Amino acid sequence: MNPHQSRFLDLALARQVLRFGEFSLKSGRTSPYFFNAGLFDSGGALATLGECYADALEASGLQFDMLFGPAYKGIPLATTLAVALARRGRDLPVAFNRKEAKAHGEGGRLIGAPVRGRVLVVDDVITAGTAIRESIQLIREAGGEPCGVLIALDRQERGQAGHRSAAQEVTAEFGLPVHAIAGLDDLLSHADERPEIAAHKPALVAYRARYGSQAE
Repeated sequence: MNPHQSRFLDLALARQVLRFGEFSLKSGRTSPYFFNAGLFDSGGALATLGECYADALEASGLQFDMLFGPAYKGIPLATTLAVALARRGRDLPVAFNRKEAKAHGEGGRLIGAPVRGRVLVVDDVITAGTAIRESIQLIREAGGEPCGVLIALDRQERGQAGHRSAAQEVTAEFGLPVHAIAGLDDLLSHADERPEIAAHKPALVAYRARYGSQAE
């Protein structure tokens, strides 16, 4: 693993963003772990998270002109990434959407910088891909061109049909690369270094064997 991946997983554990046990998912599956990015809920945690996003972005080599955060969780995530990139000397525009269009004031569904050029979508995870699909449509309608997606954690498990993960389905449908700070494989690798994960490693391995997506 890269240092930023270890740092991200350690942060997720410390903030209880990443928990282990038995969790019922919307898919109906019982998962041995759960990831709740809403618990990155302090300035310090978000600052570290933004640096992890920035490191992952640099490692990806992706070319982009601005950031877009899907409502709701994507808004602070895109913002903290923008701050991290500004500290590194790259000041980029940021935009995000409302869940519902606003009829008064500035109106519309988009807030922030004008959507132009190559737009990177920043979010926490991709489950059904609904927020990503909506973001892609909004970006294109506003005159921008989606160029990729950056998420915090890739669960690397297949959807309800087929062998692809939600991230792989987005790539297949839209031709967009999806990058993550870390994935389930990285979590399993990290288990050898962290006793609190090691105790749950057999359940994680069994879950991956049952539901894991196939590499493409």
